Amino acid sequence: MNLTYERVQAHLDRLKLRRVAELIDPIAEQATRDKLSYLDFLDRLLDAEAEARAERRMVAKTRLAHFPFVKTISDFDFSFQPTIDKKQVKELATLRFLANGENVILLGPPGVGKTHLAVGLGMEAVAHGANVYFITIPELLDQLSRDTQENRVSERLRSLRHPTLLILDEMGYVPLDRVATSFLFQLVSKRYTKGSIIITSNKSYVEWGSVFGDDVAAAAIIDRLLHYSTTINIRGESYRLKDKKRAGVFATPPPAGSAS
Repeated sequence: MNLTYERVQAHLDRLKLRRVAELIDPIAEQATRDKLSYLDFLDRLLDAEAEARAERRMVAKTRLAHFPFVKTISDFDFSFQPTIDKKQVKELATLRFLANGENVILLGPPGVGKTHLAVGLGMEAVAHGANVYFITIPELLDQLSRDTQENRVSERLRSLRHPTLLILDEMGYVPLDRVATSFLFQLVSKRYTKGSIIITSNKSYVEWGSVFGDDVAAAAIIDRLLHYSTTINIRGESYRLKDKKRAGVFATPPPAGSAS
């Protein structure tokens, strides 16, 4: 019996069935108590292994996605931002937009939850096995600066073409130079209908010309982004300041020209 047990453990190790190796003793004891058939016993072992592998894959994909934090759509406080159509966000969370390489653009002032929604959709995509990559535009600009010096811009472009979902956060906070504008145009063009992009921006579309420093390039990028896309405009107060306002630490400034 001991020799058989040792052979089983050796097979499990060789086949890398780690979760089965951990649970074979307690599940075998339970099978004896419940008088399970051999097939039911095997089903419970394999179910535990499949669940453990799925969890490991999600952990690995979440790490590779480089999310700035882990938040889900269910964590989002829709009551604080009533301008957001909750039904529309829930529809996006079904991930149908990924199937056709459609894009999502989240527009609004700082602090209203754009990045939270982007990460939440990214987490949902990871949970369903998709490859996701998150990067802020300032971070991308830093990478492009180094890539330009090392002649690796084309390599960066290839790497950002691969994820099922690419999240570009904070569009509009810093102006783009000619290299960055050209890079983003190529990236959007390469991913057009093939890979989805989520963009968050504090600028309206009419202001993107100033961001790119080129109205023609901005129009070309917007044209490709919006052809198959969903735009969510968020108009509301900052989440980050709501608790301070409640505590009286921060007050919304009065409109210009109002009496003090």
